[in-house]
Amino acid sequence: MQPTPTNTEETVLFTEKMQVVVGIATSSRPTILAELVRQLAHQTVKPHRIIISYAKPDDISAIPQTLRDMASVEFVTGHQGAAVQRNVILDRLKDEDIVLFFDDDFFPHPTYIARIIEAFRDNPNILGATGHVLADGAQGPGLLIEDANRLNAQADTAAVSKIEDAFNTYGCNMAFRCAAIKRLGARFDERLPLYSWYEDIDFSRSLLPHGRVVKVNSAQGVHLGNKTGKGSELRLGYSQIINCIYLAQKGTYPWSNALKSAGRHLVINTLKSFRPEYYIDRKGRLLGNLIGLGDLLRNRITPERAATLHSNKKAS
Repeated sequence: MQPTPTNTEETVLFTEKMQVVVGIATSSRPTILAELVRQLAHQTVKPHRIIISYAKPDDISAIPQTLRDMASVEFVTGHQGAAVQRNVILDRLKDEDIVLFFDDDFFPHPTYIARIIEAFRDNPNILGATGHVLADGAQGPGLLIEDANRLNAQADTAAVSKIEDAFNTYGCNMAFRCAAIKRLGARFDERLPLYSWYEDIDFSRSLLPHGRVVKVNSAQGVHLGNKTGKGSELRLGYSQIINCIYLAQKGTYPWSNALKSAGRHLVINTLKSFRPEYYIDRKGRLLGNLIGLGDLLRNRITPERAATLHSNKKAS
């Protein structure tokens, strides 16, 4: 094995030998997406290609042509939903080494791609990896682009080098070895519609019998957790119950985790429906939970039903 370079310039030259495709499934966040593409064009190791899978023309309207050319951006369209949009990206892979999926509101530290490449280069048994999230706006009302830029600027990624085995990759930032994906025929489960909910767990844990899934602590970034583009809270609530059980039956999610996750969300949504956060429709989520429980009692495990639920749907 060649020695690891000791300075930034040598690291960039060495890691550029591995080609990375960045795939972004986007919906209803044109300004945020454009800023993400701009930042990807200024990574210390630039992606070989950026493939953006979008549903509507407005989704990509804020990306200027000059940036599209500079960042080697490709577009695919005609699909909606995290799982199916990511599969469209997988279909566009060529002979690259790593495919890196970012949510359209995840802002990576400038060295993120370089750190991911180092991890895959030095550990041939790694098939999937996720980075360290410096702050996750999905756990609150959301963060601004300015927050992400400040946190990334303050981060000291050089001081962190530990790679540790992970239960799964986190969907906002996850990387996979292309050769393994092609060999195993790995796909995102399109029965998980729209926002999908746990498609990242399902995909990454399907690789575990064949290699390692890890967290690369030096690959850092900020997840804005932007609330636009997420869709109905009723549908999300349904998926919080049904998807767990579906994946447990499928074998990619342990039953103990599935039951714990479904129960936890039901309890949280019930309690917080009395005093909900201003940025979450807890009653909508709770109603979705109850519809999901009703389907479980009927032994109707159909995650795709989430796409057909409407806000005026009764829990029956």
